[in-house]
Amino acid sequence: MNFDLAFDRLMEHEGGYVNNPADPGGETKYGISKRSYPGEDIKAMTKERAKVIFKRDFWDRVHGDKLHDGVAFQVADFAYHSGPETALRYLQRAVGVADDGHWGPVSQAAAQRASESDTIMRLTAERLDFWTRLSNWAASGKGWARRAAQNLRYGAVDS
Repeated sequence: MNFDLAFDRLMEHEGGYVNNPADPGGETKYGISKRSYPGEDIKAMTKERAKVIFKRDFWDRVHGDKLHDGVAFQVADFAYHSGPETALRYLQRAVGVADDGHWGPVSQAAAQRASESDTIMRLTAERLDFWTRLSNWAASGKGWARRAAQNLRYGAVDS
């Protein structure tokens, strides 16, 4: 997956500045939260800065350049929303290896062997299950389900 395309897709999901009291991340812009990045000026965050953070802290950490294109976007989006270790654990489940959150040669080989479309569907199913167990599902679930629906549309194009 082209990193720039993945970032553009991600930004379709993420909005501008918000400070929703129901969001445990608190002050957020382009999906970057004050809770996760206390040293960042969230209100003044630029898309360019968000892109640097996405590449360094999410895309690279989930090995986006080493995955099937469609899977790379899906797992990077999951990581951006729920953390890289969580996203990797659920990707590992989707490709049938131990879900320890550490990406090594066994996980990489399984991901390469697995069907891209099957992995996208399994990962999205795992993600939906994960979301329904979160305490803020009632408040945020509708938006998350829409995100999953759009990601499945992307997956149909990618695989």
